[in-house]
Amino acid sequence: MATKVHMEALSPTMEEGQVVKWLKAEGDEIAAGDLLAEIETDKATMELVARGDGVLRAILLNQGQTAPVGDVIAVIAAEDEDVSELVAAAAPAATSRDTEVEEEPTRAATPTATPSTTALPPTSPPVTPQPAPPVVRATARAEPVAEARKDGGRLRASPVARRLAREAGLRLEAVAGSGPRGRIVKRDIEAALAAGAATARAPMPDLPGEDFVDVPLTQIRKTIARRLVESLGPVPHFFLTADVDMARATELRRQFNELELGARISFNDIVIKATALALARHPECNAWWGGDHVRRHNRVHIGVAVAIDDGLITPVVRDAHARPIAEISNEVKELAALARAKRLTPEQYTGSTFSISNLGMFGIEQFTGVINPPEAGILAVGAVEDRPVAVDGQVVVRRRMRITMSCDHRVIDGAQGARFLATLRDILEKPLSVLL
Repeated sequence: MATKVHMEALSPTMEEGQVVKWLKAEGDEIAAGDLLAEIETDKATMELVARGDGVLRAILLNQGQTAPVGDVIAVIAAEDEDVSELVAAAAPAATSRDTEVEEEPTRAATPTATPSTTALPPTSPPVTPQPAPPVVRATARAEPVAEARKDGGRLRASPVARRLAREAGLRLEAVAGSGPRGRIVKRDIEAALAAGAATARAPMPDLPGEDFVDVPLTQIRKTIARRLVESLGPVPHFFLTADVDMARATELRRQFNELELGARISFNDIVIKATALALARHPECNAWWGGDHVRRHNRVHIGVAVAIDDGLITPVVRDAHARPIAEISNEVKELAALARAKRLTPEQYTGSTFSISNLGMFGIEQFTGVINPPEAGILAVGAVEDRPVAVDGQVVVRRRMRITMSCDHRVIDGAQGARFLATLRDILEKPLSVLL
């Protein structure tokens, strides 16, 4: 008996999928559980498995085409079984995401199966709505990301040096630094310009001849666009900003990394752990809006925004309030790598109770994030940088960082959000608790 291959709901919020690659070709022998195709969902690229035995008699959706969940996209049957009527009735009205689509599926080597994918049923059961990837609105000018030296080390440069190099068209990696630990400072840029460092000038990019290019939407970008309409408009946002002294956190990070304890922690790791500890003390902020109720979570699951080619996705660090910071650091790195490879499973990107978006590594001083429904808050983290501040009547240079919390006013009142931020700032300024 013929088996219809459906476009399955491979993520809790998936409404349609796109065939990235067929892993089997028409005429191939198929056994239940075999990997048939790679499908791009609204969150990641997942593997579609066979639900029956036989021969792959017909492929009804070409690579690069999309179909709604539930559509029949292929047929498996016995070699001599007549499937012509079934194929004629089931052929989906697929739409191509690309102007050029392969006419025949390409045979590919079967990759290693993802266990959580092969266990998925044909349709997913109803689930609680999950957060969409966050979108941020920058309110400060971004400095360029630090370039890499040829020896693999991180290039260090002051903000002034970066600005002068950018305005002059100089490549920072071609300039020798004379500051502490080889940091490039203003005088190094001026010396390079005075010496006529022509070889250090960055080449002008080649521009295409067309006036514009229309970029088709990926499944992830479609979902971001659709879900954010549900956020910034309907959700009544308000914003709270705090300025944090990061001197002690900077020293703690340096000492921890020098001990080589199996992980090198970043400022982002410290913020994740500190935020989780603060949320555990303020469950009114670790909450979801449920329409006719507010759900306060007793466990803290932090969604960490990760930039990918198609937009943003938020892998989830579960029970972040109760886990060692080294473990959090290693998991964030692993989840980020899976996110960029589009290999996250639904369990790895759903269920967050609060989100964090960090643009500090891009030199952004301050910005606001858009809440991911049904969550009630998101923390936007700016750069850790040296700034002049008044301390005991004297102007001194201190390591500072701005954090901005976006709050859903239906769940969090101003005083509640302010108390949470005060606790978070206290933990970051006295950060020994993040190591406990």
